[in-house]
Amino acid sequence: MPAVHSQRLPPPPALPEGTLRIVPLGGLGDVGRNMTVLEFDGRLLIVDCGVLFPEDSQPGVDLILPDFGLILDRLDDVVAIVLTHGHEDHIGAVPYLLRHRPDIPLVGSALTLAFIEAKLKEHRLRPRTVVVTEGQQESFGPFDCEFIAVNHSIPDALAVHLTTPAGTVLHTGDFKMDQLPLDGRITDLRAFARLGEAGVDLFMTDSTNAEVPGFTVGEQEIGPTLDTLFARADQKIVVASFSSHVHRVQQVLDAAAAHGRKVAFVGRSMVRNMGIAAEMGYLDIPERTVIDVKQIDGLPEEQVVLMCTGSQGEPMAALGRIAKGDHRVSVGPGDVVILASSLIPGNENAVFRVVNGLLALGAEVVHKGNAKVHTSGHASEGELLYCYNIVRPKNVMPIHGEIRHLIANGAIAEATGVPRDRIVQARDGHVVDLRDGIARTVGQVPNGYVYVDGSSVGEISEEDLEDRRILGDEGFISLFAVVDAETGRLIAGPEIHARGVAEDAQVFEKIRLEIIAALEQAVAEHPDRRDTHQLQQVMRRVVGRYVGRRLRRRPMILPVVLRSDER
Repeated sequence: MPAVHSQRLPPPPALPEGTLRIVPLGGLGDVGRNMTVLEFDGRLLIVDCGVLFPEDSQPGVDLILPDFGLILDRLDDVVAIVLTHGHEDHIGAVPYLLRHRPDIPLVGSALTLAFIEAKLKEHRLRPRTVVVTEGQQESFGPFDCEFIAVNHSIPDALAVHLTTPAGTVLHTGDFKMDQLPLDGRITDLRAFARLGEAGVDLFMTDSTNAEVPGFTVGEQEIGPTLDTLFARADQKIVVASFSSHVHRVQQVLDAAAAHGRKVAFVGRSMVRNMGIAAEMGYLDIPERTVIDVKQIDGLPEEQVVLMCTGSQGEPMAALGRIAKGDHRVSVGPGDVVILASSLIPGNENAVFRVVNGLLALGAEVVHKGNAKVHTSGHASEGELLYCYNIVRPKNVMPIHGEIRHLIANGAIAEATGVPRDRIVQARDGHVVDLRDGIARTVGQVPNGYVYVDGSSVGEISEEDLEDRRILGDEGFISLFAVVDAETGRLIAGPEIHARGVAEDAQVFEKIRLEIIAALEQAVAEHPDRRDTHQLQQVMRRVVGRYVGRRLRRRPMILPVVLRSDER
């Protein structure tokens, strides 16, 4: 495999005439935040615009967006945003980009656009949309696009084949090759073969399951397991899944109807998305099966199924609140909770925190690790081998995954005969140029995480997150003192207050005399130290040395020194 770039690359050169430039802004290094910008002849086409969900090491963060810095001053050059499917990691950042230019056309399948339109309505945005179906061809500026059916864990997913004078690109989006899908819509390998015969210059293919040998388990194999669980459960059943997993919800509805149970959707996004899916005919709801969650109180426990959000351990989602006893729905001994989803890397701690909470309440928890209640929506190694042999691309650029997934995908391509120097191991922010049938990395643009924290977007920095981590892990100590405006001598304090340091306040009385002595020495030796900022640093150093030496802690220290004429 070609070496992975571990050092920062230089800025890219100006785009040569007749060259197609590809810049991934997300999804190459993380599972999420998928976004790719393609440029030709001064025009830009964007494929996907998704979010990444925060980890425990990013306290207080709600969402992580791609860095739009590359395109913010060129939004008039954007001809369209092509959305491959309706998962949050592919559409969730669209509202934040459209804030800057609301009229960018959104291109995607009917269900994908319905999901994003509902989301944009909450942001008070009315998008321009172009509905496309498999086999359809549309042109956006210099980009001729053909849309191809692919099978995924959500209906209506599409791959896109892009043709420009510089060459052709086949972008798979997320996909797998389930041969007996619940909706009968398989990945169109005939189209892949046809495009391969014509020549694919760059194959950008999903890497999420590249480390998994064999083939991804088909969705039909999940139904019997759910049926068995429903048959033996004699109390309430709670099923947690992604709010966009229409196929899994369909299986739950069918199992509930077969066993005389009613289903209530729990969680705002679950209610919204399943309402859209049912209205558009993607979800077949058995007669008199779905009820409002308010109606469950009047039903026997053995007739209740709750279909909820929170399968990734999100603390504010329905399942997380149920596990904490902070929801109108409760679980206890005899209830069965089914986690019908895969673990997104980085969410393991949060998920098992919820699992432990549910177990502590007495519920039985069934998940992918102990029962066949979920299957992935991504192609495993065997399926990727088939695709490479069918398409026979000139160049390969693995996308959608952590670094280990991208490298594994590149190794699969090499095993099928793709030359090592034609496998582009790019990362977020890398710039790849396609010219004369050759793709190569030519530079790098600035690309970082953009944090959404409440109503603020991009205002939280890595330094802010480090401060939050310190506060959470080490606590903080605040210091307050007043000095004479003329002489600099201490006339009040220092007062010491500690929070989260797990030590009695009396411990810090030992340090007060040291702080006083240090302040007096600083003023005596350096009259300019009467400057309050300098005196604050003196207090910080004294306390920092003390707690580091005596308590083995590194809390945040907040010193405040006022002059007497500032009181």
